[in-house]
Amino acid sequence: MIVTTSHTLLRTADLDDVDEITDLHTLARTAYYSAGGVPDAELTSPEARLRRRESWTRAVRSGDRTVLCAERGGELVGILAMGPPYEADVDATTTGQLYQIHVRPGRWGEGLGSRLHAAFVQFLRDASLTTGVLEAWESNSRAQAFYARHGWQPDGHRRPGPGGGDYVRMRLGPDHEVPPGRVATSSRTPTCLD
Repeated sequence: MIVTTSHTLLRTADLDDVDEITDLHTLARTAYYSAGGVPDAELTSPEARLRRRESWTRAVRSGDRTVLCAERGGELVGILAMGPPYEADVDATTTGQLYQIHVRPGRWGEGLGSRLHAAFVQFLRDASLTTGVLEAWESNSRAQAFYARHGWQPDGHRRPGPGGGDYVRMRLGPDHEVPPGRVATSSRTPTCLD
């Protein structure tokens, strides 16, 4: 008999996770950018992977960013990066930025993204922030729909992105909610989310 469990553990990333995070990010990124017409070579080259690895290393080491790993059955299945806003026109005293959510392709549709999103909303609450911001590539309709379902709305700010598409900034207002049973923490202690 095969028993499948849906238990997801969420924990703070450390430097030992960087290679696995980079690999998952590369898989997810290749899936959505390729679908939007960006050539695979731009996404999977050794140089591109090295840049992503260096970026994740900085994020994990950073004192003002939080990177969380979602695991099921010991496998890294999702990542979340969050912290203060990048853009100068966003008020850092009231706003946190969701930098990235990535879920392993093949695990899409299992609720992992929603669990990671709930952790971001909890991050906002824990920091007494009322608003969230993020950027989503306009050609990634799956991400746009995901964020819209969770209450995000475009705020009119755009900047150039890959493949001729822009990044669209979206905001989550003060009425955001953490679904019951989905509260997470960003401590080093693993937290069971379901």
